[in-house]
Amino acid sequence: MNILSAKWVITCDENNSIIENGAIVFSHKIIDIDTIENIQKKYPNEKIEEAEENSVLMPGLINSHVHLEFSANTTTLKYGNFLAWLNSVIKNRDTLIEKATQKLISTKLDRMKKTGTTTIGAISSYSFDLEPCVKSPINTVFFCEVIGSKADMADTLFADFKSRLEGAKQSTSKNFIPAVAIHSPYSVHPFLVRESLALAKEEELAVSTHFLESPEEFEWLHKDEGLFVDFFKNFLNQSKAVTKPIEFLTHFSNVKKLSFTHCVEASTDDFRKIKSLGAIINHCPTSNRVLNNSKLDLSKLEGIDFSIGTDGLSSNNSLSMFDELRTALMVHSNENIIELSQKLLKAATVNGSRALGLNKGVLEVQKDADIISFNLPDEIEDKEDLAMQIILHTKFVNKTIIGGVVA
Repeated sequence: MNILSAKWVITCDENNSIIENGAIVFSHKIIDIDTIENIQKKYPNEKIEEAEENSVLMPGLINSHVHLEFSANTTTLKYGNFLAWLNSVIKNRDTLIEKATQKLISTKLDRMKKTGTTTIGAISSYSFDLEPCVKSPINTVFFCEVIGSKADMADTLFADFKSRLEGAKQSTSKNFIPAVAIHSPYSVHPFLVRESLALAKEEELAVSTHFLESPEEFEWLHKDEGLFVDFFKNFLNQSKAVTKPIEFLTHFSNVKKLSFTHCVEASTDDFRKIKSLGAIINHCPTSNRVLNNSKLDLSKLEGIDFSIGTDGLSSNNSLSMFDELRTALMVHSNENIIELSQKLLKAATVNGSRALGLNKGVLEVQKDADIISFNLPDEIEDKEDLAMQIILHTKFVNKTIIGGVVA
């Protein structure tokens, strides 16, 4: 049993509870949480690690959507337009994947840990990132991704997907959990969607998919028009989209652990359907900005929670969740900064846990003891400013605890 104390303990619970001069008792799960004074009374014979000046304890950050297989990219890919970016990915894919060695991916994961990330939802197209994720202390929900819109290739692609998923299952542990990703409605044939989801439902695996990330995707899926027309004609000899958005969403009924990524072009009907599915939206503000010059309209998410993902280094310059939170704070300039900051901390913790189907993201009794500690540069005068000041000023953490163990 361990006891940590801090000037500020941020629980990220339903009430946004903050305990001033608080302490947490934990082993692999959280045993108790209260003021230091009360914890001392309850556990008189236990040593409490003394609170440092301006110290903070909060749940570990959860990056609900990240691609690690393109971690070698810095200045190679084209930004500013989704289709231009996609073409540059296809052009440079083999080179970037070859450069993304297991050593490089492990280095990126270690830096993520130092910046407060304790859990990731890793979207894996080829499973080249499997071994670094298995070896990392970071909790990983490993989404084996299915992709392919050509009917005559569906059986082959499904067999490859199942093989990768079986490989991931062989590494299952308390902090490595296999899952299923459907790439997107424009890139996955309905047969592959149905069969992959049937497998996920049968085994109660978490499911995630990209959805309406760009205007080009919207035009293609709704009207079979726009810049995607030439792309699909040239690469896949297709003249029509394989599915429509609402048809695609309908496939996801009865998936218990479900998230949709991006949704920046989703319609009111789409959001209504996503809400009915009980899904979370993975919000990746930096990626949306650099690929589409767009952002998720938070005002449309009535009754839908959102989490935070960095996406991959193919569309970001950082995998730090604190960097991503700062981007979100600046991108959503129409939102009250104090209220938005509080929403963002919950998005990066408890909502991320829900997106991945985990028992994390909240400092609450019986939740997994994934905790980060750090210090603010100065005192906080008003408690309601705490979330905002944390996002503005935190770059690295002093201590990362995963499953009750310092990682």
